[in-house]
Amino acid sequence: MTNGNNFNSRTSPIRILITPLDWGLGHATRCIPIIKHLIFLGAEVIIAASGNSFYLLKKEFPELKILLISGYKIRYSRKKKNLPGKLLLQFPRLLISVFREHLWLKKFIRENKIDAVISDNRFGMYYKKVVSVYITHQLLIKTGNRFTEKLAQDLHYFFIKNFNTCWVPDYAENGLAGDLSHPKNTPRNIRYIGFLSRFEKITGSKKVREVLIIISGPEPQRTIFEEKIISQLSGINKKVLLVRGLPDEPKILQTGNKITAIENHLSSEEMNMAIQESEVIICRSGYSTIMDLVKLGCAAVIVPTPGQTEQEYLGEYLMQQKYFYCISQDDFKIREAMGEAAAFQFSQPDFPLDYYKKALNEFVQSLKSGKFAAQ
Repeated sequence: MTNGNNFNSRTSPIRILITPLDWGLGHATRCIPIIKHLIFLGAEVIIAASGNSFYLLKKEFPELKILLISGYKIRYSRKKKNLPGKLLLQFPRLLISVFREHLWLKKFIRENKIDAVISDNRFGMYYKKVVSVYITHQLLIKTGNRFTEKLAQDLHYFFIKNFNTCWVPDYAENGLAGDLSHPKNTPRNIRYIGFLSRFEKITGSKKVREVLIIISGPEPQRTIFEEKIISQLSGINKKVLLVRGLPDEPKILQTGNKITAIENHLSSEEMNMAIQESEVIICRSGYSTIMDLVKLGCAAVIVPTPGQTEQEYLGEYLMQQKYFYCISQDDFKIREAMGEAAAFQFSQPDFPLDYYKKALNEFVQSLKSGKFAAQ
């Protein structure tokens, strides 16, 4: 399939809009290596984001044009059992948000001469007159029920087919996301592009603390997990750094533990260093976080967001692979988790790094030629 009739086709520079979903920070963080490499290739990058994703990317790329747009504003329930019903009630609003962002995109493209759009899980960010790329690792959406999984997959594929191509941040063989990125049937327009991680290994880094805790994800579960952790920190005689995942929060929390430090947010460079300076990481089992940890070869205790079936599946699957130690939020206790992690036999997976750059190189070259081929 070619897109030779792209009415915005130009010789140089190629202008690309990047727009990540705003459920947690993972969709935004995994767009960072894409943005950096596109800039390296000479593309002009514009970002459209919402919520904390907007503030994170604004701090990462202060030199770029970054637009604050409306998000899907999906909230999780405080109790896991209530989550399916709460999400179902929000579905009509989600569809309205998708329709509105699609209309916004068409107007923005006409006014700004965009050559391509790269959407990380935003369903409405496609337009037939320019090249549209969709990023997802969830080709199978786990629900715990075969009928609803099929229904969710069919709905997801309905949106995916509107894009020229779908990039899957995993590997076609022996992937990291298990069934999520390797279902029995896949869309025709997918391409496995390898891991997307904003981090790089630092030669000669030394361990300066026992624990790094990274909190992220949608509310109210982000706050619930944070409160549970803070209530346990006072009795821990270990050096701890807690990162709250709130890039736009000015208030700094304090604890009674003098060897515990709390930061609302760290830049990619600071987080990269903090991870490699810590003996054990405690974090959610979001896929973007998992890709970062695998690339850096870190031992971690992963705590799935309650009711978020993708994270619960990944936690169980990755523990079976011996990559990470997984524990539920209800059962989580810092002291016990650290002891169990110390006794756990971690296995370091070996995947090729920077494979995604090949896909981006070919993508930009095809845009410059005016003949984009769906991979």
